[in-house]
Amino acid sequence: MRYRSFVAAVLVGLGLSGAALAEAESQEPIKLTLHDWTGQFLTTTIMGKVLASAGYNVEYVQADYIAQFAGLKTGDLHVAMEMWETTGREAMDEATATGNVVNMGETGMNAIEEWWYPAYMEEVCPGLPDWQALNACAAEFATPETAPKGRYLGGPVTWGGFDDERVEALDMDFEVVHAGTDAALFAELESAYQRKAPIVLWIYAPHWAPTKYAGSFVKFPPYSPECYQDPSVGLNPSLAYDCGKPTGPIWKVAWSGVAEKWPGAAKAITAFTISNEEMGAMVADVDLNGKSVEEVTDAWLADNKDVWSGWIAN
Repeated sequence: MRYRSFVAAVLVGLGLSGAALAEAESQEPIKLTLHDWTGQFLTTTIMGKVLASAGYNVEYVQADYIAQFAGLKTGDLHVAMEMWETTGREAMDEATATGNVVNMGETGMNAIEEWWYPAYMEEVCPGLPDWQALNACAAEFATPETAPKGRYLGGPVTWGGFDDERVEALDMDFEVVHAGTDAALFAELESAYQRKAPIVLWIYAPHWAPTKYAGSFVKFPPYSPECYQDPSVGLNPSLAYDCGKPTGPIWKVAWSGVAEKWPGAAKAITAFTISNEEMGAMVADVDLNGKSVEEVTDAWLADNKDVWSGWIAN
């Protein structure tokens, strides 16, 4: 319901005039994908409003984070503003290898997505943040549904991330339970933190959570591409994913036909950049301060006109 209300607000907010649309190379809509976390709503809405200000017809389409590549390859979808190095690199590389999808460069944000625990859990599991210490304390993280195994609260299944594969490969005494939504994930964290209840869960940055809550990311064996691709690499010679997640840029990707059909838009998308700090503050404004995506993106655009006007300059 929150998603549908958000999309309706964005579409009404665009309110483009015929004169403005006439400036674009094509009247066909540029389809920007929307997923299921606040930060991605923000980056996509900022980009959409900037393109609209330059006369482009913008359409927002709900799409699965990984499955969206099918539409990007065929040109049924056009632009995805956030593909995280941490969870989407394999899907992005496969898609760009076809020649039908292109990497439009970094967003300016750098991603961390990893298992995280509140600082108070170090009292019952003093070996943290080492993953082996966490595993030895698995029973401390158990719930009635997972006991005697600990519970790891993962993100929605659409986010990818190979948590189930990692638990198996490292023979961890944890059961992966996926939160249904981004909001549900952080609601559980808030509830546990207030009660000082045991919890280990998926936390990502840029986001407000690592700033608001005292805690640490679990330290797994170092990531390498080979760890994900070659079972013989790593602690378990039979299974891949026996290591931590990668860290790195958040990328923009697009259908390869965007530059030909909307060359000005392609330049603007390539030029888009925003910092972790800016994004973390905007996500906090929405999730913690009760502001709408519309309000927050409008404020950012008003405060940064010199920045984004350069993206669409001829």
